[in-house]
Amino acid sequence: MIPGLSNRRRFADLSEQEVLALAISSEEDDARIYRLYAERLRPDFPDSARLFDGMAAEEDAHRRALIDLHRSRFGEVIPLIRREHVAGFHARRPVWLTQSLGLDRIRDEAAAMERDAEAFYRKAAARTKDAATRKLLGDLATAEAGHQNSAEALAETHLDPESRQGEDRKAHRQFILTWVQPGLAGLMDGSVSTLAPIFATAFATQDTWTTFLVGLAASVGAGISMGFTEAASDDGELSGRGSPVKRGFASGLMTTLGGLGHALPYLITDFWTATVIAMIVVVIELWAIAWIQNRFMETPFFRAAFQVVLGGALVFAAGVLIGSG
Repeated sequence: MIPGLSNRRRFADLSEQEVLALAISSEEDDARIYRLYAERLRPDFPDSARLFDGMAAEEDAHRRALIDLHRSRFGEVIPLIRREHVAGFHARRPVWLTQSLGLDRIRDEAAAMERDAEAFYRKAAARTKDAATRKLLGDLATAEAGHQNSAEALAETHLDPESRQGEDRKAHRQFILTWVQPGLAGLMDGSVSTLAPIFATAFATQDTWTTFLVGLAASVGAGISMGFTEAASDDGELSGRGSPVKRGFASGLMTTLGGLGHALPYLITDFWTATVIAMIVVVIELWAIAWIQNRFMETPFFRAAFQVVLGGALVFAAGVLIGSG
C-alpha cells in the first residue's frame, strides 16, 4: 500500500491471521445478508425465506469453525478487517440496493455471492508462494464451494417444484401489477392521446419545429399527469399492486415515451418526410401495445390489435381533420 493514495490493503500483503480474520468477517456479513433476504421475502415467499434462513445458518456454522481455527492458531483476539479494507476483494451490494430486487434476482445474487467468494479464494491460493497460506486459502475455497452444495440441498428441502412454481407465479403476477399494467396504460395514453394534437398542429401549420414543440409539451405534460395520477390513486397496501412510486414512474415514463415516439420525427425539417416517418412510428407503437397486451395480459392478439388500431386510427383521423380544416 502506498501511503496517502489508498487506505485499503492489498490481499497479497495480508498475513495468514488477517486472511482468516477477513474470512470470519465475510462469513458474518453474508449471514446477515441472507437473513435480510429472508425477512424481505417472508411475507410473500415463505418457502424461499426458509431457504435463506438455512443458508444463513450454514454461514454461521462456517464462521464458528473459522473462529475455532483462529483460536487454535493465533489466540482469542481476532483482528478487525473487513472486505472493504482489502483492495480487489469481492464486494456486496449495499442494503438499499437489494431492497428492490425481485425473487429471481435475489436467488441469483445469493448464487453469485458464493461463486465470487470461491473464485476469489482459489485465485488467491494459486498466487501465493507460502505453502501454509496456500493450504489455508484452498480450505476457504473448498468451504465456499460447500456453501453452494448446501444451498442446493436446502433448496431441494424448502423449494420443491410445486413451491417454486407457486412463488414464481406470484412474483410474475407482482411484476405485472407493479410494472406492466401501469406502463402499458401509460404507453397507450401517450401513444393515442397525443395523436390528435400533434397531427392537428402538423397539418394546420406544416411547420415541423412547431409540431415538435407541441408534441414535446403534450408528451411531457401527459407523462407527469399520468405518473402522479397512478401514484396517488392507490398506495398498494390493499390492492397488492406494489409501490406507488414504482407504478407512477412506469406509467409516467411510458406515457412520455409513447408521445415522443411520433413527435421526434418532426425534428426533420421536411414536412412530408417527417409526417410519413411519424405515421410509421405510430403503426409500430400501436402494434407494440397489442403485442404487450397479448404477451403479458393474455389478451388475444387480433382482438387487442383491433381495439388499439381502431382507437388510434380514430384519434389520428380526428387530428388530421381538425388540422386540415
